[in-house]
Amino acid sequence: MQGRKVIITGVPGVGKTTVVNEALKKLKSEGVVYQSINFGTFMFDVAKSDNVVQDRDQMRNLDRAVQKHLQQRAAQEIAKVTGNVLIDTHASVKTPKGYLAGLPEWVLREIMPDVIVLVETDDDQILMRRLNDETRARDKEGSRAIGEHQQFNRSIAAAYAMITGCTVKIVINADFLLERAADDMANVLR
Repeated sequence: MQGRKVIITGVPGVGKTTVVNEALKKLKSEGVVYQSINFGTFMFDVAKSDNVVQDRDQMRNLDRAVQKHLQQRAAQEIAKVTGNVLIDTHASVKTPKGYLAGLPEWVLREIMPDVIVLVETDDDQILMRRLNDETRARDKEGSRAIGEHQQFNRSIAAAYAMITGCTVKIVINADFLLERAADDMANVLR
């Protein structure tokens, strides 16, 4: 069974994991099952098995060519996974030098997703979630910067769709409306 490949993304603090977990619970009760893969973790596992790194902190210090190779190898392995696959990753990464594509062309061509889902909400809601989350150490930025990042994610998702022919869906995870967001996500995954 080939299954579907679905990429789920959103800026840090949007509540992507919460929405996905709720949607997967709904689908499981209907007999729809997805294997959930975190791209960064998968890439780290490939690097470890290739003896390139020993711990995750070493990943960001690897030579760019090595990182590209690891991304491609991770994508090749993900592409081999059968059944429905949900790939949790970043559409883009904000760096001091600008935005970096989270899904370079060589990754997209290996995975060939059916749909890319952007989890979004109001910039101020994300800011408040970040400020109230003491379990994470996130970069300090205001709602304007969060909005810029969400807009860039929309733009780059459109570019990803041009490369792969997939669709792009936006799921809104507004405060106090988790059930609605989970229903929207489940509808995409059905």
